[in-house]
Amino acid sequence: MRDQEKLNRFGARLRHLRLAQGLTQEALAAEAGLEFSQIGRIERGIINTSLSTVFVLADTLQVDVRELFDFASSPSAPQP
Repeated sequence: MRDQEKLNRFGARLRHLRLAQGLTQEALAAEAGLEFSQIGRIERGIINTSLSTVFVLADTLQVDVRELFDFASSPSAPQP
């Protein structure tokens, strides 16, 4: 898959922001109207999610969409 490292870093950033707000994957999914398993796949870098989903996640987390791409602000995802 193209850009796997970036997908992993995006997922790690999403996880960091979710945990900072004390949300479980299930709670974030419910608030965002997404499948719970989709959050896990995004966080693990398994799927390349759509831009519309990125906007939904940013809105749900009440962050600017740019914060999801601020990879310098959270640790890298573990390598598979």
